[in-house]
Amino acid sequence: MGASRSSGTTDELGPDEDPGGGPPGCSANPGPPAGEDGIPGVPAGSELLAALLDGMDAALCAFDADGTVTHWNREAERVLGWSADEAVGRAGFAGWAVRRADADEVRARLMSAMDAPGRQVHEFALLRKDGGRVLVRTQSAGVRGADGKPAGVYCAFSEVHAQIDLERAIALSEALLEDASWGVVLVDVDLRPTVVNAYASRALGGGRTTLLGRPLGELVIQGVEELEAALHHVLAEGAPSAPAELWVTLRTAEGERRRCWRSGFLRLASPLTEEPVPLGVGWLFRDVTAAKLAEQEADRLRFRTSQLHRAARTASECEDPMEAATSLLDFALAGFADHVLVDLVAGDRLVRTAATPFDAPGPCLPVAGGSIPARYDPGHPALQSVERTGTVRTSASAGDAGAAAWATERRWPRDAAHALCAVLRSRGRTLGVLTFLRAANRAAFERPDTAYAETVAARVAGAVDLAQATAGR
Repeated sequence: MGASRSSGTTDELGPDEDPGGGPPGCSANPGPPAGEDGIPGVPAGSELLAALLDGMDAALCAFDADGTVTHWNREAERVLGWSADEAVGRAGFAGWAVRRADADEVRARLMSAMDAPGRQVHEFALLRKDGGRVLVRTQSAGVRGADGKPAGVYCAFSEVHAQIDLERAIALSEALLEDASWGVVLVDVDLRPTVVNAYASRALGGGRTTLLGRPLGELVIQGVEELEAALHHVLAEGAPSAPAELWVTLRTAEGERRRCWRSGFLRLASPLTEEPVPLGVGWLFRDVTAAKLAEQEADRLRFRTSQLHRAARTASECEDPMEAATSLLDFALAGFADHVLVDLVAGDRLVRTAATPFDAPGPCLPVAGGSIPARYDPGHPALQSVERTGTVRTSASAGDAGAAAWATERRWPRDAAHALCAVLRSRGRTLGVLTFLRAANRAAFERPDTAYAETVAARVAGAVDLAQATAGR
C-alpha cells in the first residue's frame, strides 16, 4: 500500500505532531530533510511514508478523529477507482465511496475501532468511481497520538473475492500438507525435501521431520536417477503435461520394497518478484503398485493364453509328435524363459532329448545324433522334480561369477541363474522333466510362472506320449 500524497494533509497528521491518521509509528514530518540533520541518501519522513504505503499490496486508507480521510494509497485507488487527490480531505465515505443510506452505519463501524482494543473486521459494500459496487473486507484499528489519546483510525481492505481466494489457497495448501489421500513433497532447488505430508512420509518410510533435508538417494535405492531427472526438468522447463509413472526401490526397516508411484510435478515460483524465482518443486504422487502389478499380470496372462492358442494350432499341423512338442516349446519360450531342456526317463536315468542352444538364443530342436544321458548329480532339481512328481523352482544366490559356476555345476547354460523344472506326466506315468531357464538379468520364477509351466508341460507330455506310443508299433 502507499500514501498517495507526501504533503498537505498527510504531512499535517503524523502521530508525532498533531493527532491525526496514519499507521502507528509513522511520522509524516519526523525531522529535518536529508542532507541537513538527516541521513544522507535517505528520503525525508513524509516521502518515506508515502513510498512505504504505495508499495503495499493491500488497499489502505486512514481517518483522523473527525472521520476525515488522511491517507489513500495506490491499491485503494486500483480497487475503487478514486485517486488520492479525490479521496484525501473528504469527510468519510458518504456520497462518493458508499451509498448515503449506508454511510452512517459504515462510518460508525469504522470509527468504533478508534476506542476498541485490537483490530476489527467488517465487510462493506463500497462504490467504485464508475458507479459499480464492490464488496470489501476491512481490518481497522485505532491510531493514538503522542499523548496516548485516540487520534484516528487506519483501515486496510481488499475485495472479498480476493480474500476468499487467498483463504481457499491457504486452506488447500494446509489440507494437501496434512490430510491428502496422496503424497505431497515440496523439494528445494537442491532437490531436498522441505515439507512432507503424512501420506508421503508413510510411503517413503520415515517420519515427517526425519525426512527433511535428506538427499533423495538416501531414501530411494533404485529409480532415484529418474526421479531427480524429472525434478530437474521441472525446475528448468516447467511442469510436464501428464503424470509420470516411476518405479523405485525403497530402503525400509523391513527390507527393500519395489513400488510404482504415479507422479505429478509443479514448479514453485515466488509471487513476490517480477521475474519468477524458482523456490523448488511440488511433487504429488500416489502409490499405484497394486494396480500396476494387476495390470501387468493381466497383460501377461493375455499374452500367454494367446501363445498357447497359437502353439496348439501349430502343433495340430505336425505329423511328427516330437516336432509338435518342440513347436509347443518354441511358442512357450517367448517372453517366458531364455532356454528350455527336455529330459525323458529311460530306465533309471534321464536322457537329454531336445533343447535350445546353450550359447545363443534359438529354437528347441532334438539333440543331434539321438538322445544322450543327462549327467545330473544326486539332488539335482530335475531329479527332484521327477521324484516328487511336481514342480521345483531354484535360483543362484551369488554374484555373476557364482551364478556361472552354479549353472555349470548343474549342467545348464552358463548364463542361467533361475530354473523351473516341471514334470512330464501322461496317462498316470512320468515321462520326463521339462526345465525352463532364465538369465541373471531377469526375475526369478514365481507362482504364476509355475502354473503356466505346468500347463505347457501337460501339453508337451501328451505329444511325447504319442511319439513313444507310435514309435513302439
